[in-house]
Amino acid sequence: MSIQHITDYTALNNGVRMPWLGLGVFQVEDGDEVIHSVQSALEAGYRAIDTAAGYQNETGVGTAIKQSGIPREELFITTKLANRDQGYESTLQAFETSRRKLDLDYIDLYLIHWPGKDKFVETWKAFEKLHKEGYIRAIGVSNFKIHHLETLKQNSDTIPAVNQVEFHPLLNQQKLLQYCKDEGIQLEAWSPIMKGNLDLPEITELASKYGKTPAQIVLRWDIQHGIVTIPKSVHKERIIENANIFDFTLSEEDMRLIDQMNQDYRFGPDPDENLF
Repeated sequence: MSIQHITDYTALNNGVRMPWLGLGVFQVEDGDEVIHSVQSALEAGYRAIDTAAGYQNETGVGTAIKQSGIPREELFITTKLANRDQGYESTLQAFETSRRKLDLDYIDLYLIHWPGKDKFVETWKAFEKLHKEGYIRAIGVSNFKIHHLETLKQNSDTIPAVNQVEFHPLLNQQKLLQYCKDEGIQLEAWSPIMKGNLDLPEITELASKYGKTPAQIVLRWDIQHGIVTIPKSVHKERIIENANIFDFTLSEEDMRLIDQMNQDYRFGPDPDENLF
């Protein structure tokens, strides 16, 4: 897969273009911290920002977007529905709250943050309504396993455009990745650099071999697998470093080496256990 520039994008199943690389702002404090992070990313060439109602920083993200002066149509903004707001009417209200906080006329991608126990089909119907009305360009899910996606498929008219999941060398989700490819669902990685737990011999050796940092090796591995990735950082230097992955290509042999590191190890919750 030839992805050689930060502005390169994938086409989602409804034709909407989504950048391969974005900035995640999980656990970034609202106000100055998130504003500076987003501004640093936009200045470095990022055009995708990923937030969520649950992150409680949508207002700051919206402020940074406005202050950037970048035309709205050049940006790709994702936010997510909070778990407590699942359900049809509550989803419609929660979306409007997020849209107002971001101060945007529309959202590029809206995700169900976690499947939960039994409301996501009802929630999805509200997503479909918002999409048809033009408030959202693409609708998707987060942390959905194959059985969640199958339930959605059997009970709705719209295949999710994106499934954002925990994905990294220790949890490479090969069955889910293949399922999503077969169904036309774009997989997106959260926690791609494993919360900084990159001191692994295979990754360290490849970083030395390619003259890159361990984080850059892992992010490049994601993108060469056709996976959108959204590393988080609040440090300008790291934000720039994370974007410097478009001037090299991992060999097929080295891609396989990283693939073989899988341990099905999660740093975050298991979606089947995070019930509400």
